Amino acid sequence: MSLPFSDRGLFAAAVVLYALAAGFAVIIWRRQFQRDSVALYGLMAVGWVLHTGAMFRRGFSLERCPINNLFEATMFVTWTISAVYLLIGGFSRMRFLGAFAAPVLTLLGVFALMPALDPPAGQRPDFSSGWGPIHAALVLLAYGSFGLGSLASGMYLHQEHSLRFDKARALRALLPPITRLESATTGLLWVGWGLLSAGLASGSLYLRQARGAWFVADPFVIYSCVTWLLYGGLLLAAWQFRQRGRRLAWGSVLGFAVLMLTFWGMYLLSGMHNRVPTPNS
Repeated sequence: MSLPFSDRGLFAAAVVLYALAAGFAVIIWRRQFQRDSVALYGLMAVGWVLHTGAMFRRGFSLERCPINNLFEATMFVTWTISAVYLLIGGFSRMRFLGAFAAPVLTLLGVFALMPALDPPAGQRPDFSSGWGPIHAALVLLAYGSFGLGSLASGMYLHQEHSLRFDKARALRALLPPITRLESATTGLLWVGWGLLSAGLASGSLYLRQARGAWFVADPFVIYSCVTWLLYGGLLLAAWQFRQRGRRLAWGSVLGFAVLMLTFWGMYLLSGMHNRVPTPNS
C-alpha cells in the first residue's frame, strides 16, 4: 500500500512539527530550562517518523540513497540530527538538546523546501560508482555530527553563562553537568571529523574509479578539504594546547554557523555535484 503523500509532502509535514517543537523551545528558554518538556520530544519524534517516510519514499523512487541534490542532501542532514537527538534525548538530562535542535531543523527544513533545490528527475546527477553514494553519505553524516556538536556547545555556553552570573539558576536547571556537555561536544566533533576523513577518502576512490584521478579542483571538493583542515585544527588545539571549554564551544558553534552559511553556495558552484546531464551523456 503506497503512502498518500509525496516525499516532499511528508517532509513538509515533518518541518511543520519541527516548527511546533521550536515553539515549545521558546517556552523552555523563557522558563530558563527549569521544567522538562515531553511535548517537545513527542513532536520531534512524530516529525522524525514523517521525515523517515519521506526519505524512504524518495529513496525507493530513485532506487538509490536519496542524496543527489540540495533538497535531498539537506533532508539527509536534518534527518541525521533529528535521529541522534531522539536517541540521546531518551535520557532526561539530554532532552533539552531539542530546545536547540528544533529551531535549527526548522530553518534547514524551510530552506530545503525551496523548489529550486529539487530539480526534475532528469536533471539529477547520476552516481553510478558504488563509492559515490558512500562518499556522499559519509560527508553528510559528518556535517550532521558537527551540527550536533554545535548544539551541545550551545547548551554548554548557556550553562557556563549561568554558572558565572546566576549560580542558583544553573543549579535549578535540568541541563546536564557542564563537564558532560564538554565531553559530548568533543566526542561529536571527533566523530564528525572521522566521518569526514572517511568521506574524503571514499571520494578519492570514486574519482579514481570514475575519472582516473585522485583529486579534482572542484569548488566543493576544495571546500570539503578546507572544512576538514579547520575542524582538525580545532580538535588539535583542544587536544594538544588545552583550548577546551568555552573556546572549544565557541569554535564549534561558529564553525557550524559558517558551514551552514557557505555549504549551499559551494554546492551550487560545484560542476561535478550539480552537473546537468545531456541526452547523450
